Amino acid sequence: MKTITIEGQLRTAFGKGATRQLRSQDLVPGVIYGGAAEVNFTAPAAAFKNLVYTPSFQIAEVSVDGKTYRTILKDLQFDKVTDRLIHIDLLELVEDKKVVATIPLKFVGTSKGVKEGGRFVAKFKSLKVKTYPKFLQEQIEVPIDDLELNGNIRVEDVKADNYEVLNSPRIPIASVVMTRQLKQEEAAAEKGKK
Repeated sequence: MKTITIEGQLRTAFGKGATRQLRSQDLVPGVIYGGAAEVNFTAPAAAFKNLVYTPSFQIAEVSVDGKTYRTILKDLQFDKVTDRLIHIDLLELVEDKKVVATIPLKFVGTSKGVKEGGRFVAKFKSLKVKTYPKFLQEQIEVPIDDLELNGNIRVEDVKADNYEVLNSPRIPIASVVMTRQLKQEEAAAEKGKK
């Protein structure tokens, strides 16, 4: 799994004034929680770029005061006007403690329905799961070879070993829909029979 390293400094000053000053220096305040103690830190905004602006699921190793924390992204806050990152929450990975994470889906194969002229539609890009840190992976592969025209793959159809999927099981995550051209051909064939 891809890991990003971030160098941070322990945060000592708190409050609106201190936070404003940090942001004016292009530093982003953050907090690491879920471990033995909460760690408040700051890091340059550029250090978070590869973690925040990507569809991939990644682990961030944050070094603060000589100690390294293995974390995953939990929450982000952006400025409403400038759209700059202004705060980040990270969850520390503790081996014997389950974590909730959002893992991207990767649809693999070519569905039968698409071969028949249908169009593949992905309705979900990721699933929310609960698992131990050792089972975390970059993505969940979903085979779509057996997906028929007008068929669906639901959350309950996803085989995710060692994961407790938290999304509702009956929700469709992908389907193959009929294209307009296929509908017209079908209608023409129907008229021809009459």
